[in-house]
Amino acid sequence: MTKFQKCIWCIIALVISFLPGIFGVFFTPHGDSNLWYVELIKSGLTPPGWLFSVAWTILYALLGIALYFIIISVKKKADKKLAYGLFITQMFLNALWTYSFFGAYMPSAALVILLLLFVVSAYMARVFNTFDKRAAYCVIPYLLWLMFAFYLNAYIVLMN
Repeated sequence: MTKFQKCIWCIIALVISFLPGIFGVFFTPHGDSNLWYVELIKSGLTPPGWLFSVAWTILYALLGIALYFIIISVKKKADKKLAYGLFITQMFLNALWTYSFFGAYMPSAALVILLLLFVVSAYMARVFNTFDKRAAYCVIPYLLWLMFAFYLNAYIVLMN
């Protein structure tokens, strides 16, 4: 694979990784625009809104880099089907969580989706590790953030 091809694949991987975030923009609150979310009892550890944007930008970029490492891995394309399938599944669950929580106002359903998202993402990291350890390392911050998000989501379910 040439440097140019690698560059193109890196851009494609990054664009793909940001798709759930682009979808989520239609549902996530901006300032006080979502009165339902504003009025929820939230944990004292809930970060300010701007921090979510920064965190997700970094996390989506890391996921894109992880996908890029899988794409350029020397293993055969057929061997990568599971890795690609898990990546697509976690992207779908990520977008579904956003819709369930912010779009449908169903934090309990979102909590279940978040648990499933964590399990799929942890398995994805394990599979990625068989291709390129760097790809697995890129998923670790995402897993940590998902655990924190689970706490925040569970707090809302329990307190509201």
